[in-house]
Amino acid sequence: MSARIDELSPRHAGRRDWANVRALLPYLWEYRGRVLFALACLILAKVANVGVPIVLKELVDHLDADVATAMAMPVALLLAYGALKIASSLFNELRDALFTRVRYRAMRRLTIRTLEHLHNLALRFHLERKIGAISRDLQRGSASLSTLLNYMVFNLLPVAVEFSLVAAVLLTRYDVVFAVVIFASVAAYVGFTFAVTNWRMEYRHAMNRLESKANNEAIDSLVNYETVKYFGNEALESRRCDETLQRWEDSAVLSRTSMGLLNFGQGAIIAAAVTVVMFFAVARVLGGTMTLGDLVLVNAFLLQLFIPLGFLGVVYRQIKYAFADMDLLVRLLKEKAEIRDRPGAPALVVNQGEVRFERVGFAYQRERQILHDVGFTIDPGRKLAVVGASGAGKSTLARLLFRFYDVDRGRILIDGQDIRDVTQASLRRAIGIVPQDTVLFNDTIYYNLAYGCPDAGRDEVIAAARLAHIHDFITSLPQGYDTLVGERGLKLSGGEKQRVAIARTILKGPKILIFDEATSALDSKAERAILTALREAATEHTTLVIAHRLSTIVDADQILVMDHGRIVERGSHRQLLANRHVYAQLWALQQKEAHEELSELEPAASSPA
Repeated sequence: MSARIDELSPRHAGRRDWANVRALLPYLWEYRGRVLFALACLILAKVANVGVPIVLKELVDHLDADVATAMAMPVALLLAYGALKIASSLFNELRDALFTRVRYRAMRRLTIRTLEHLHNLALRFHLERKIGAISRDLQRGSASLSTLLNYMVFNLLPVAVEFSLVAAVLLTRYDVVFAVVIFASVAAYVGFTFAVTNWRMEYRHAMNRLESKANNEAIDSLVNYETVKYFGNEALESRRCDETLQRWEDSAVLSRTSMGLLNFGQGAIIAAAVTVVMFFAVARVLGGTMTLGDLVLVNAFLLQLFIPLGFLGVVYRQIKYAFADMDLLVRLLKEKAEIRDRPGAPALVVNQGEVRFERVGFAYQRERQILHDVGFTIDPGRKLAVVGASGAGKSTLARLLFRFYDVDRGRILIDGQDIRDVTQASLRRAIGIVPQDTVLFNDTIYYNLAYGCPDAGRDEVIAAARLAHIHDFITSLPQGYDTLVGERGLKLSGGEKQRVAIARTILKGPKILIFDEATSALDSKAERAILTALREAATEHTTLVIAHRLSTIVDADQILVMDHGRIVERGSHRQLLANRHVYAQLWALQQKEAHEELSELEPAASSPA
């Protein structure tokens, strides 16, 4: 509990905020020359801005002293006044133009860096995190960098420079009381603003958390559109999201209404400071120690200082909000990749394509072991099938071979090379997989087909589609290969999606193939056609087939039967039937089910319409 309190303390939060800023500074380093030039323009703009009241003072004093002889001097002063105004505007615009590229380039680089980092994180991270919340954190995090740069360069630094210049003028030309009053009022204003804003930040954190949660719930319900419709739970999804948004609304209202105290306190401090300074200035004008021009100068300085200070509360709040948003992104960037290439790891060299599991043990959670001492070899160009009940660990084999996870014990070898000793990129280039749950990009069919080899020509893509028996279906569509498949391929049937997945894997042309329930969504006719295509595609390829329907793997060179993470049988289809053990029982059960389904369909087909 004490650690949590320390984490939320202002001092700890402040250290973390500046640590986050330092972590993001490299994204500005590319344009350091442009940044320095922009800062120089900023200083020149403020020098010109502070010079305007000084020229105005000289003009007023000259006119007040001798109106009759002031015809030449006012022209020069007015020209100087106009020149300073133009210079201030010119340097401000130069600063903006120079820094715009810096700001947007930093946002671009940060977004791409975060995306690359997310792709490098292990599958475990993505299964445990919710994509809606991650996307919201990424969006707010990149925007927070822009916000910080915008407010620091266009608000805080200009105010600090102008304040320093005004302080120098006041201290060198007037009684110290003016500088003391202004310093004290600014310190009071800043202290009050920081204190109240820090108190209000808990509402902003709650808003961020609840907004991410509501966004994730909304996206999750849309991604699972069909499931929502199957169970008629549209009202449940709306209610669940609305409950979260209700809490978000309460936090947002508290955040907004508490701003009244902050605004009133800021206004009171400014009013008191202006009143006290003007009181001293008027007294000295009446006493003859200050001129009317000096009064105008002090008044102009007050306006120049307190007008931007009037926005300090907003700026500080936005910076604090940006820090809060940035913290989520920095934490994301600091997330350690579970699966890493070893330093100097070479690329995998695949000659024959032999795959060997040697006494592999693995668990997703320590208390629940998935694989126990699993060992087998897939000879080059051969097909090995794995069957078993749900939860037996079949799909885990594919995930380990793809190195989404590292084994806890034992090792996995490809052509004698431990896959942990080679680069992940080269390993995954050598393996093609058709997963059970095929997910497509919300783009055209052609894009999803070509994803297996983005450099492939159109003829190669179409050839792969023909091999997967989907070309005729595609050409029957009004837009052909340019047909959009919808979010996650929602516009295609399960069988059509799997055939797209098969085609893009064929197009990839890997030495090792994995079919994880690759025909589970196909009808019998389509399954027979695709099995023929898969046999052709798997020729001279090392193939691992994870199957539920035993009829799809009768031609496998070797079949493994798994139960509770262990291999309980192995052999060819004929050998396993002869053993009359687990495989034979599964075969008999599936044959019986298939016969019953056929018997049910025959009367329905022969009955009159």
